[in-house]
Amino acid sequence: MLISNTDCKYSRMEIKNVDKNIVSWLEDIVEENNSRVEKKEWKSKYNSYVVYDYEPFCTDGFEINLVITSHDPAYLNFIKYLYEEKINMIEYLNSCIGA
Repeated sequence: MLISNTDCKYSRMEIKNVDKNIVSWLEDIVEENNSRVEKKEWKSKYNSYVVYDYEPFCTDGFEINLVITSHDPAYLNFIKYLYEEKINMIEYLNSCIGA
């Protein structure tokens, strides 16, 4: 799920429940597009009070959420596009394997 806001200096986007296999890819894309990851958190799927700002020993049962900021909202829109395309491609390839 993606949520975008704009405040006076920075544009901001939150990406929730990022697959742990593509987190490093997404972080690279963010860096390449003049943006930065402001916040990265691991939130328990079972207990809303359990949130870590570092990778826990066992990541099963956690979702990874990223807050990305940029001076230009066009960069965030492009990152969002690339992320959605990556997810769609993974889903498509998984459906080909299952067929």
